[in-house]
Amino acid sequence: MRLLLFRLIPAEVILLQVVTDNNNRLFQKIAMQRIEKYIFSWKNDQLKKLLRIAGRAALEAGKILIRLYNQPHHIKFKGEIDLVTEGDLASEKAILAILESEGSNIAVLSEESHADYKEIPTGPVWVIDPLDGTTNYAHGFPWFAVSIALMDKGKSQVGVIYAPLQDELFFACRGRGARLNGELINVSAVSDLSQALLGTGFPYDVRKNSTGILKALENILTGSQGIRRAGAAALDLAAVASGRLDGFWEVKLKPWDTAAGILLVQEAGGKVTDFQGEEFSPFIPEIASSNSKIHSQLIKKLSG
Repeated sequence: MRLLLFRLIPAEVILLQVVTDNNNRLFQKIAMQRIEKYIFSWKNDQLKKLLRIAGRAALEAGKILIRLYNQPHHIKFKGEIDLVTEGDLASEKAILAILESEGSNIAVLSEESHADYKEIPTGPVWVIDPLDGTTNYAHGFPWFAVSIALMDKGKSQVGVIYAPLQDELFFACRGRGARLNGELINVSAVSDLSQALLGTGFPYDVRKNSTGILKALENILTGSQGIRRAGAAALDLAAVASGRLDGFWEVKLKPWDTAAGILLVQEAGGKVTDFQGEEFSPFIPEIASSNSKIHSQLIKKLSG
């Protein structure tokens, strides 16, 4: 459990920081041991290395986000309601430093400093969201994560999502299953949309372009058990992979929002497509994901 710092006297703040740092180091050690156990029998040394790098980077970035979480934030606006904080920048800096220290010469696509691309990459590329859920983070709403994926040949091969406040590390490699803190995870078994709990999100231009979004929301709200809008797409996808949500949809996401999460869903037995039911890519601006069993029902509502 995390404690807020703003009511503590300075000596208590220092003590709590020491305890928190020690706990973070212990969790990081345990988390990396779980990754090692997961990859122990693999013969693909390169895949092992890439997952180790992604895991270490996500954990280090999460530690930084925790350290800055209860401090006054320096907030800048990239758009009307699109924020960036010092947490985004510090997290990204730590991730990139680890990639460099590991001798990774793989290209990088990252939200804050490496966000531009002229064409969809086909070779190996790290796809990074150093802080998914920035608005939550800026408001002190405890739902945000670090998301790191390694894509190659247009598909995610390695995916890591770390929710630091919850100390939850999701990770997957293509063809190897998906795990949460070392334990195998699977999508839910719900087969009827009317009994399904779904997640969604809204794009940054929702104030100007809300018609289609509200129509889809109405269609699914009236045909499902419930909808959650928590504000971090990577964690929504991780929730589908772990059976906490039965499905998730959103429009106008960026590659770093979904690259790791879609691999988790697929490796956990779920399905990810566009709104027409066609194959999804992180470079497609609409995503429909589910436990597979309700997918056709979800697509019908989204295209209706």
